[in-house]
Amino acid sequence: MTLSTHVLDATLGRPAAGVPVRLERRGDGGTWTPVATGQTGPDGRLAGWLPDGEPVAGVHRLTFDTGAYFAGNNVTALYPEVTITFEVRDPAEHFHLPVLLSPYAYSTYRGS
Repeated sequence: MTLSTHVLDATLGRPAAGVPVRLERRGDGGTWTPVATGQTGPDGRLAGWLPDGEPVAGVHRLTFDTGAYFAGNNVTALYPEVTITFEVRDPAEHFHLPVLLSPYAYSTYRGS
């Protein structure tokens, strides 16, 4: 399976560069294990950042450090982070999980 994301700053109408992103996998008992970390590039995208064989089937979460992004742009924001929890049923699939972001709202969906 491959996983990519794309963060767009809806307030500015441009990609959100430099957003720290963390991927974790939920294990037995509900504990979260770190899998990978990365940062969105100048185009707001992050792809090709996972270790081989990740993610596997199961529940995962992507956490975007939106607080650091907005603070770096001198913007006060409501959400210090955005977390997307998702389930991988077929590790052969590609997941693209974009985020549309503003200081007081966000949305996400499964892209292609």
